[in-house]
Amino acid sequence: MDRRLYQKGVVLLVVLLCQLTMQAQTTNQQWRDSLTVLNRMIDTQPWSTDLHLRKAAVNLELKQWQYAIDEYAMILQKEPHNPAALFYRAYANTHLRHFDLAKNDLNDLLIVVPNHFEARLSLAIVLQQLGRKQDALDNLNQLIQQHADSAVAYAARANLERQMKQDDAALYDWQRAEELSPRDPTYVASHVDLLLVLERRKEARRVLDAAVKRGIPHGLLWEWYTKCKR
Repeated sequence: MDRRLYQKGVVLLVVLLCQLTMQAQTTNQQWRDSLTVLNRMIDTQPWSTDLHLRKAAVNLELKQWQYAIDEYAMILQKEPHNPAALFYRAYANTHLRHFDLAKNDLNDLLIVVPNHFEARLSLAIVLQQLGRKQDALDNLNQLIQQHADSAVAYAARANLERQMKQDDAALYDWQRAEELSPRDPTYVASHVDLLLVLERRKEARRVLDAAVKRGIPHGLLWEWYTKCKR
């Protein structure tokens, strides 16, 4: 390699890393500035739900999980069924690995808003973290009943079914996810991966060829084509 070209590449990489670091620091400082402004506003309007929600959102951006939880707790004391506070307190608790607390908030939210897609999906994920796979599957079944046009819901259930060794069910769900989101290579790769595990290489190749015909670039699936030849 030309040494001058190598040196230029190193310099360019260092400059890029410095720019990214400065950008992250700037964004972080902007959030802290926003927090300062919100604290001042709350001093004048201490019972404003909107202000406390905005402050908690900034805490989340800064990864101040416990501060966010405390803000949502304050809101929920006044408004026990506030959907945003219930959902995002659960979100913050998952980052602290307080899965039981997150589960409780998500259950409470689903009582208020039974068709809340993100809450039902999050509850299924939390239940998996708690080792309650059948309960998680029951929630994903309900999610698909409520949102039958969601590729994400089918993909989430397929992932869990694969963990539970329910391979035929998982294959069906990957197919449904592909049908609902035909240009997403992630679903194709997951579908093919399972077929390869089951040693169904010809079928895996047909799935790849069909995906390319639908418009997914061959290069994005090159790794899986290679695995089909082994």
